[in-house]
Amino acid sequence: MNIMVFDVPAESGGALSVLNDFYKEATLFEDKGINWIFVVSKPQLKETDNIKVLRFPWVKKSWWHRIYFDNILAPRLIKEYNVDKVLSLHNVIVPHIKSYQILYVHNSLPFVDYKFSLKENKLLWVYQNIISRNIIRSIKKSDKVIVQTKWMKKACIEKTRVESKKINVLPPQINVDINNFFKADDASLSTFFYPASSMDFKNHKVIVDACKYLKNKNINDFKVIFSLKGNETDNISKLYKESQDQNLPIDFVGNLTREQVFDLYTKSILVFPSFVESSPLPLTEAKLHHSIVIASDYSFSHEILDDYKNAYFFDAFNSNELAELIDKVLHQRIKYYSCTIKDKKADSQKLIDFIVNENQ
Repeated sequence: MNIMVFDVPAESGGALSVLNDFYKEATLFEDKGINWIFVVSKPQLKETDNIKVLRFPWVKKSWWHRIYFDNILAPRLIKEYNVDKVLSLHNVIVPHIKSYQILYVHNSLPFVDYKFSLKENKLLWVYQNIISRNIIRSIKKSDKVIVQTKWMKKACIEKTRVESKKINVLPPQINVDINNFFKADDASLSTFFYPASSMDFKNHKVIVDACKYLKNKNINDFKVIFSLKGNETDNISKLYKESQDQNLPIDFVGNLTREQVFDLYTKSILVFPSFVESSPLPLTEAKLHHSIVIASDYSFSHEILDDYKNAYFFDAFNSNELAELIDKVLHQRIKYYSCTIKDKKADSQKLIDFIVNENQ
């Protein structure tokens, strides 16, 4: 059987983690009679006896390059490699083909209540008002759909009116062994960490505003770590300058490896103010590291954290509320609870098992 995996958008962040994790599953999969063809843009994946990697970095040059790839080249590749089954990891199906298609939907922009204006963010407006239509069409036309959370399944059904049995919930798995855990001490309880990209909906601004609020109250004995350089976008550059000008305790440390992120979960408190997510990995990862988590009050956060006693929620647009939670941690008015988190990997179906066995 020939299975082609499409994920040309993946380059960083959660999307790249999903791609890398699935690629790792394919390399370890026992049935070597399956031929895997990974179609990507820039990620470097190694080929094996039964894994072929097709790289098209030029896809990233413009929207026109991506449109040409999706509508002309992708169908040709499926025909050329005699593909039996297609897995699209990038929210939209490959058009004009007869192969069985499984669609992995992790972009929540078509389903969230918050609406971006054209003036606020042109790219996100395009996603919500133009690309979202293609995502909705793809959900309707695909043979099967995979989402990461129950709230996404519900939202997809409400938006598309497809049958419930067509959409399958497979939470992302953390395919690494975790041996080190959060230690509650003076250093960890005064360090706050936010591993996130520079997209506007990641909402770094609310953390910067919370730091300003605390500084005005003469609370300075803490630090915040952003996994940004400070020059990624105009918005981030503005926040970086504001932090520097006002001498806020925020470190812009730049890109971090997954190992560095995992290490910081053991030495800091996760702050997660994003308001557009499907199933954000940092919430799951911090929970598995037994960290304290301060998260935005949304369905995606509650689905992951409602059974976790070291989780606290705040209004993503209320910096004073976030500042008060940080203040409570600093003055030990929030207690840290020792915990044991059950590893659910053994209880949940792997993505690769679903892909291989579906339509068999």
